[in-house]
Amino acid sequence: MEKREQLYEGKAKRVYATDDPEVVIVDYKDDATAFDGTKRGTILGKGAINNRMTNFLMEKLEAEGVPTHYIRQLSDRETAVKRVRIVPLEVIVRNISAGSFSKRFGVEEGRRFDSPTLEFSYKNDALHDPLMNAYHAVALKLATWKEIDIIRDYAFQVNDFLKETLLQCGVTLVDFKLEFGKTADGTIVLADEISPDTCRFWDARTGEKLDKDRFRRDLGDPEGAYREMARRLLGD
Repeated sequence: MEKREQLYEGKAKRVYATDDPEVVIVDYKDDATAFDGTKRGTILGKGAINNRMTNFLMEKLEAEGVPTHYIRQLSDRETAVKRVRIVPLEVIVRNISAGSFSKRFGVEEGRRFDSPTLEFSYKNDALHDPLMNAYHAVALKLATWKEIDIIRDYAFQVNDFLKETLLQCGVTLVDFKLEFGKTADGTIVLADEISPDTCRFWDARTGEKLDKDRFRRDLGDPEGAYREMARRLLGD
């Protein structure tokens, strides 16, 4: 597989074309951002951890019947994935109150929900990713009702799998963000990543934060948190 020109650079990843028009290479960076990009820094080693963790989980999810864009890992930081058109919806699943949910609704962090919640936000940097509901998404032609149903079902399936898998590692899954894309034939697949960048992981016994909140909230040693998650999930 031949790596060609850079197609895109985001906050945490670069994407490159290949000699196959339906395959791209994702290169994970150590750059860290928070608060809509207003806080910037570096978490050394997180690119490699996020790449390997995402690939590990996507392989497992494929086996559980959730289609993904994953093809194969090329190196510690690079992975070949199917070229997709991203559905411009961020899909947020929450099992416990935290972060913006707690601020919006005035509830303390750590309240466990009887069942998971699901939110959509419009993936649009210029508008600061505003929250939206399914009716908004359909009205703006971001997705069809059928696609919304598929995405919702996959999101909850991912949640069930991740909760069980992480609990075996002594980690509580608080909440997480997913993105989905459409392949050339229109199939909806899970895309982007599943990592401490996009999930809230708490130690199941102590409640210690093992995710990007350590950077976001200046809690100290984000590198250690990412390494601990890699140790627990990947056996590093």
